[in-house]
Amino acid sequence: MRVPFADLLHHLTRALVTLGLSPDRAALSARLIAEATRDGVYTHGLNRFPRLVAMVRNGSVDVHTVPSFVLGHGAIERWDGNFGMGNLNAYASMERAIALARSHGLGAVALARTNHWMRAGTYGWQAADQGLFAICWTNTGRNLPAWGTAVATLGNNPLVLAIPRRTPQGEYAGGPHVVLDMAMSQFSYGQLEAYARRGEQLPVPGGFDQAGDLSTDPAAIYQTFRALPVGFWKGSGLALTLDLFAALLSGGNATHQISPDPMLESGISQIFLAIDPANLSAASELDRAATALIDQLHQAPRTNRGEAPRYPGENTLQLRETNLKEGVPVEDPAWSELLTLSAETSTSPHPAAPGK
Repeated sequence: MRVPFADLLHHLTRALVTLGLSPDRAALSARLIAEATRDGVYTHGLNRFPRLVAMVRNGSVDVHTVPSFVLGHGAIERWDGNFGMGNLNAYASMERAIALARSHGLGAVALARTNHWMRAGTYGWQAADQGLFAICWTNTGRNLPAWGTAVATLGNNPLVLAIPRRTPQGEYAGGPHVVLDMAMSQFSYGQLEAYARRGEQLPVPGGFDQAGDLSTDPAAIYQTFRALPVGFWKGSGLALTLDLFAALLSGGNATHQISPDPMLESGISQIFLAIDPANLSAASELDRAATALIDQLHQAPRTNRGEAPRYPGENTLQLRETNLKEGVPVEDPAWSELLTLSAETSTSPHPAAPGK
């Protein structure tokens, strides 16, 4: 089923107010969730919303708190997320990193005690729309086996890299940015859920089954919680080092200190880096260099599959255009739950019970 983007945004905003967010914070959080769905990242947009609702109600997410400054030196700062809304904490952290980069050329925010940030790529697009390069990542609960282990000991620790590009009108906002959004597992657990819900097998092995064999069965992988690291041992090593960076610089939790229960996965650690290229190169020079590289990619010979090669973020722009024109795809039961929550009055919210 497809619904107008404005309708999705409206109901998400109402639902978040019902959960206890102030109207302005509800509007921003709703926009970030709706844009993820609009851009085709369905697993981390509306489809993840019911889990967010459940975590607000079980006290893992406190809708009333905002990040607080801990300490800083020059271009790097440490902030405490106070177990607040993950996407709002992340958005605020990237905005702060951007502000630091405007002053220092580079800005870094290390965020502790936060929650799931929904679509990781959101914060890459956020920086690129303002003309800045960005790198950000998060740790997670244990859901990835270190290479050679029989149980999950690492997080799949999503990583984002963003390169800004301007529109033909010379604006960064809405530009054809290059945004890589990837987990350290071959498939995110949201993707595994989506494949299992559709009754489809994975196109390539995505993890291990109960017998310890590589499998394309998403349900079997979800049951073992042993997703396959990208690049085998390389992805395992990268997941470990990203976890160390996030936990040590933020002063927050490492993966082994975070609950492996998806409904209690709270108190995670994140890093946000922003780089302002304004004093390094003219925007026109950056445009030419990026365009030349992408043109070479598009002109490369295709494989037998016949799919055109594309840069990270290119498909996002195409899906965004389609979904704005034809309506945003939504699935039950997430859509039905949203409508029910949206219909409730905001005078009877379900407050969080932090208890941290």
